Amino acid sequence: MSATQILLLIGAYFLVLILISYFTGKNDSNADFFKAGKQSPWYVVAFGMVGASLSGVTFISVPGWVGDSQLTYMQVVLGYLFGYFVVAFILLPLYYKLNLTSIYEYLLDRFGKVSHRTGAFFFFISRVLGAAFRLYLVAIVLQQFVFDDLGVRFEFTVVISILLIWLYTNKGGIKTIVWTDTLQTLFMILAVILSIVMINKELGWSFGEFLASEELKNYNDFLITDSFLNKSYFIKSFVGGMFVTICMTGLDQDMMQKNLTCKSLKDAQKNMVSFSFVLVGVTFLFMLLGALLFIYAKREGIGIPLMDGTPKTDLLFPEIALNGGLGLALAITFMLGLIAAAYSSADSALTSLTTSFCVDFLNVEEKEDKEQKRIRKRTHIVMSVVLVIVIIAFKYILSSNVIDSLLTVAGYTYGPLLGLFAFGILTKHKIKDSYVWIVALASVGTIVLVASVPADYLGGYQVGYELLPLNGLLTFIGLWLIRTKKSEPKTSIAQ
Repeated sequence: MSATQILLLIGAYFLVLILISYFTGKNDSNADFFKAGKQSPWYVVAFGMVGASLSGVTFISVPGWVGDSQLTYMQVVLGYLFGYFVVAFILLPLYYKLNLTSIYEYLLDRFGKVSHRTGAFFFFISRVLGAAFRLYLVAIVLQQFVFDDLGVRFEFTVVISILLIWLYTNKGGIKTIVWTDTLQTLFMILAVILSIVMINKELGWSFGEFLASEELKNYNDFLITDSFLNKSYFIKSFVGGMFVTICMTGLDQDMMQKNLTCKSLKDAQKNMVSFSFVLVGVTFLFMLLGALLFIYAKREGIGIPLMDGTPKTDLLFPEIALNGGLGLALAITFMLGLIAAAYSSADSALTSLTTSFCVDFLNVEEKEDKEQKRIRKRTHIVMSVVLVIVIIAFKYILSSNVIDSLLTVAGYTYGPLLGLFAFGILTKHKIKDSYVWIVALASVGTIVLVASVPADYLGGYQVGYELLPLNGLLTFIGLWLIRTKKSEPKTSIAQ
């Protein structure tokens, strides 16, 4: 597939998204931008959240990770499933009870201004890094397979990507995204299914023959139970995955903002439960696709693509889809899936960052209507510029697999949020609000030190995704040390 064909495909795709934004963003109001008027059908939100949760990271990085980790990522995914139930039946009732725009307003009501700003700050850092990870991945693919041939610099690729997102989210915000995510999820799931079918056909297999093949058995390690010292030991991965979901979904304005657009708590819970099971199934398909890619690459003698002289398994899927001689249909399928997966998470990230900054830092809801709109639009532009800067920086500092890097960073940045919300929900204590930022920074600093300790010093124990719950526990303990009298139970469900 030529660079020109890819550009035409991208252009047509974004014309469709801009058309959707035209109809959903006619009001151009803050109420629609932040909450979509609380009129979103739960099943539309649920289906769209699949794409937003998986993103370009899953679409490319998870299949590429199979070569090193085989199917062990499913241990983390099973933890996700249990985490979604915690979100549905513990966190969502709290958010709906308080009728929140930003979920971090709970911390203001429960503890005070410093806790509110601390929680919003850690979300801001988490979501900027998370969104940048996702967009970085799609940007390097477009650069490697399109823009390098045209002599366009990586920096320009990033700017264009963010500009396109800004164009269709500028007016409708979350109201637009609820519907564009649905379309993007459809393209992404079709892409992975069609890719599996087409590659199997090239190998002369049916899907059943692929599942029964000897080659697949080389990638079928699923549970790691031989040694607790192993970073990927089942219990560590499962618990880590559960807390990743609680934090990166339940304590994340990006994901919760979609849920808060549903008409009622019951609808939001139906959305979360149905979405969680679909997500597990779709992720497993991505793992199977990853194994199939490595099998095909070995048979055809296709090496791992290089980026800046270094092998990068994240680029194996695009290499086979675009340059593997499998035809134009697979190339188009791949590009549609990649674009859909990447932008379905990035657009909502940009919107949620704008929402959180406006509500949590600029107190936009206390302003006059005309001033609210002006602040929101300016903030939307600023958040776009921030994402551009961080994505470009990643090109020069990121070396490992993107999905691994994303989960590792979550262990640092979401821990204080986990501790703050857990303390608010599970206890009735107030705290010395002015000291909260010290507790949060001390917890993160301790986790950074723990993560840097060589395994040899820990008797061979490899630190993994359990850093996130440990970070939350340290924050919880720190808050316990600065507790004061008991609070009124109105914003706590610890009755």
